[in-house]
Amino acid sequence: MSEQLDDQQIQKIQQYDAQQRYQYLIKEVLKNKEIWLLIDEHGCVMLNTEEEDCVPVWPNKEFAQAWATEEWSHCKAESISLEKWHNRWTHGLEGDELAIVVFPDQNCEGLIFFPDEFDLELQQHAKKNSHKKQH
Repeated sequence: MSEQLDDQQIQKIQQYDAQQRYQYLIKEVLKNKEIWLLIDEHGCVMLNTEEEDCVPVWPNKEFAQAWATEEWSHCKAESISLEKWHNRWTHGLEGDELAIVVFPDQNCEGLIFFPDEFDLELQQHAKKNSHKKQH
């Protein structure tokens, strides 16, 4: 379960560039063992680029919930366990030919990954972290 972020932490993190937000997301997801989505009765919300339909993912509830405005005001933040993400979501997103946009900012900017790439990134960082703890 993730700890609550205060307004000062949220504002600081929102200033990060796309690469910093990606690194923050990886760290938080591995620490809390959950990924946050924004969902409604039809499923998760989507962002569209010229090339890809993307599912946005966030590191904490506060950031996902901050997107629940205007056209998405009826949506709610929901966490997916890391295990469920690995076992079901990666393959499901691949099957639907969807990409992932990592921790988009308020301008809809974020790094885009294919589901298998994102899954591999999570697994590689998890391995690095487990090696650090053992030494």
